[in-house]
Amino acid sequence: MKIILLKALADTLAFGRFLGQVAQPGDVICLDGDLGAGKTTLTQAIAQGLEVPAKDYVTSPSFAIFHEYQGRLPLYHMDFYRLTGASDIQDMGLDEYFFLSGLTVLEWCERAGDLVPENRLKINLTIGSDESRCLTCDTGVGAWKERLQDLNLTP
Repeated sequence: MKIILLKALADTLAFGRFLGQVAQPGDVICLDGDLGAGKTTLTQAIAQGLEVPAKDYVTSPSFAIFHEYQGRLPLYHMDFYRLTGASDIQDMGLDEYFFLSGLTVLEWCERAGDLVPENRLKINLTIGSDESRCLTCDTGVGAWKERLQDLNLTP
């Protein structure tokens, strides 16, 4: 586990851009946290790091459930808030995207249960005072631990 304190919106955006810049084909990033914790804002910054064109504004897929954006890697942005569980995800075929050549970002990933690959980065966002966010990062079994070890945003 790695704890990261993001004191302001600018820190959140910088962290997200970093994630997008170091993302590799087939990566999965899971974002959990309360409503308003910044999951979509972080995803917007990840898209910037992936070089998704600014004209392709990243929005929350809460009602659409899935959005795809083209950048250095395809960004598969999913929001499982309205789904009831893993069977919904499988019925829609969304779990297949976890293994494609893009970066999959999952909001409310706990609803996916065991479908989420072990080689993922799981981030739980907690709202702090003012604009701050505390991120608890579980790096799973993949390369995320190494990618995050030199990050200088830790408290």
